[in-house]
Parts: sequence; C-alpha cells; structure tokens
Amino acid sequence: MEIKIQRTASPKEKPDQNKLGFGKIFTDHMFLMNYDEGEGWHDARIVPYGPIALDPAAMVLHYAQEVFEGLKAYRTSEGKIQLFRPEKNMERMNLSCDRLCIPAFDEEFAIKAIKELVKVDQDWIPTAEGTSLYIRPFIFAVDPMVGVHPAKHLIFAVILSPVGAYYPNGIEPVKIFVEQKYVRAVVGGTGFTKAGANYAISLKGQEEAEKQGYVQTLWLDGVERKYIEEVGAMNVFFIIGNEVVTPALVGSILGGITRLSIIELLRSKGYTVNERRLSVDELVEAHRSGNLREAFGTGTAAVISPIGELKYGDTVMKINDGKIGETSQMLYDTLTGIQWGRIPDTMGWIQTVE
Repeated sequence: MEIKIQRTASPKEKPDQNKLGFGKIFTDHMFLMNYDEGEGWHDARIVPYGPIALDPAAMVLHYAQEVFEGLKAYRTSEGKIQLFRPEKNMERMNLSCDRLCIPAFDEEFAIKAIKELVKVDQDWIPTAEGTSLYIRPFIFAVDPMVGVHPAKHLIFAVILSPVGAYYPNGIEPVKIFVEQKYVRAVVGGTGFTKAGANYAISLKGQEEAEKQGYVQTLWLDGVERKYIEEVGAMNVFFIIGNEVVTPALVGSILGGITRLSIIELLRSKGYTVNERRLSVDELVEAHRSGNLREAFGTGTAAVISPIGELKYGDTVMKINDGKIGETSQMLYDTLTGIQWGRIPDTMGWIQTVE
C-alpha cells in the first residue's frame, strides 16, 4: 500500500528542549489509515497534525473499543535515528486487536508507516541528554452507532511527541503502595492487552496511593488478592537473594517490551531470572529476612524505575536503604546505552530510520 504524504503549510515552532515534559507537545504531522468492512485497511496517509472529526455516536466513545502502543525514536550522537524493537510493539498491538475484536493489520507495513512519519518529522527529534521522540500508534472504532458489537469501521493513527528526560536530576527510587481493595485485571479479561480501558480502571488505585503519600500502586491479582502483578503502568521485578523474580504472564499482566528485554539482558549476563507467581507474603518475608535486595518497575517511559519503599497494610518495607541498586543501575545504563547508540547493540534490538 502506498503512503500518501501531505505536508503542513504552517510548521509549528519547535519547543525548548529543556521544557518538554511528557506527552504534552505534538509534531507537525500524523499518520492515518482507515478500515472499512469489505475493503480492509486502506488509504494510508501522512497529513498535518490536527483534530479528528468523530460522530457523537462513534462506538469508541461509548464502548471503548480501542488499543494503543508506545515506543520511542532516539537520536544518536552521530545523528542516526534509532527505534527499539518496534516489531515487538506491533506484534503486541495485533494481540490486543484480537482480544478487542479489531481487525489485524500488516505489522511490517505499520513499522514502515512509523518510520516514514518519523522521517517527515525528524527535525522534531530532540538532541538534549535523555530526550527522545515518543511514538503513539492507536486504533479506535468510529461506527456511528449506539450498539454493542465489533466495529466495522476503524482508524489506525500514529502521533509523535518530543519528550524530556524521565530523570532530569538522576534516577530517584519511588515509594509504592500495595493496593488491597481494588483490582486492575483478571485472567480471561483484557489485562494482557494495551487497551485504554485498562488504564482508566487503574486510576482509582493511583488516587488511593497518592492519598497515603505514595507515588504509585502495586496491583495484586484480582481473584485471591495475594499475588503480585504490576506496579502502576509498569511491569515489576524483585531481586530476592540471588534470584531475579518477575510475575509470570498468566493473562492478566501486560507483556512489556522493556520487561522482555530486561529478562533477556539479565540472562545473557548470567543472572538467574524466574517468571513465576510471587505472593506479597513471600515478599514481606524476604524483606524481614534481609533477602529482598532490589525492586524496580520497567516500561518504555522510564526504562527502569527503582522502588525504594513498599507499603502493605501496616508493613512498610524499605528496600536497599531507599537507594537505586547495583543491578537496577546496570540495567538502566545498558538499555539506554543501546537505545541512544552509546554502546553496541549485541542483542539485535535496534532498527534504524533511513
């Protein structure tokens, strides 16, 4: 399929790279592609960034038939543009599509479209330390009908946002609250997908955590309320003794691209990494016995987010004296080094935009 390009006649002024924030500023163009039953995906185009007209009865507004992804483009010191494992994002997006009854798309074509859009707006890729261009592909139902059934008309869109360094003052461990009242997902539901509704569901837990002075929520399983699942919108890892543990992907946890990369990286360096069920009681006992050495979240935005404190009921667990651990720092340095081209990509994870 050909990608038509319509360039803007009114380019925006580029922002101050020291005041980017995250997800607040958007580039000059966006990618759009339509799906209509009987015709399939068609009319791929790059057009000036702007509002998308929706009928008030558009099904996405009423029934949340929508999926999305998040990845980044990085500018190396030599001026090259790099993407980190985009094929994994597109593979996961199609997995989300299947669960939400959204027609599958050609993953290779989607990567081609992303690269083309990044090339068109490459002047928006910031060059300051730690900055990057966030890429947000998403698909949503547009049928003008108030009725619960799979959509027959959808839009695939990609927008770009220059984002600042996640840790402008260095990596700071966060305080996490273990949520016991609310649940995020259950096996058989949509917890393994990247769907907007999952994030709306998680807001209440985050609100409760903030009320108690904590930054984010550590979610437990939705059935027994005892097994650890995710922290906020990130996967989570714990170093217990000489074992690195992360919750197994049992169907209620998002299969993170950073999570996968961390597992592969650790194993390549000889670490023992186990994907298994981990109860909060086991975690409390590991802390009590002095075996809980490190804890961290993983995701596209932060890469590694060290956890310095966990609160479970009346139990407050200080981890590694509230400081980033040696392994967490190594993982952050290695992964970001590969992403920004500071160290060689021996894992075959990088795709260049040319």
